[in-house]
Amino acid sequence: MKSHPTDYLKFWRVIRYYVKSKHKLSQADLDILLFLYSESYFGQEKFDEFAELVSWDKQRFNRLLKQGWIERFRMRARNRALYQLSDKCKRLIVDIYRKLNGEEIPVSNSYNSMFLKNVSYNDKVYRNMILEMNAYNKANKYRSPKGENKEDD
Repeated sequence: MKSHPTDYLKFWRVIRYYVKSKHKLSQADLDILLFLYSESYFGQEKFDEFAELVSWDKQRFNRLLKQGWIERFRMRARNRALYQLSDKCKRLIVDIYRKLNGEEIPVSNSYNSMFLKNVSYNDKVYRNMILEMNAYNKANKYRSPKGENKEDD
């Protein structure tokens, strides 16, 4: 059965689990980073505005800054900093969009710790779904980033 051209979220849960597992991010952390992706620059108040919608974590801003997901761009008036997502974070989000567009998730245990022998039950369940997702995407020759079917290229 062919996939629907706008069926981007079919495997969102699997991709999200993989990303959170690989990068040691919480769901709230990921949600905030995805929200900030379209913001070129932001102050801590913009960060806090969206952070009100997710689970409370007083240290989240400083932790994401320390872990290199966000970085200070420059100082604004009255010693207030302006921030941006780091290149590391931008690459992560581009990778998420690629996976949503049908790019395979690596199954090598040297790249994806979910494919090691001694992993949790959840990791085993999700790695089986990753294999199914990869096969589904390959069989359907999933869409290109332009939203066009790869068969049409």
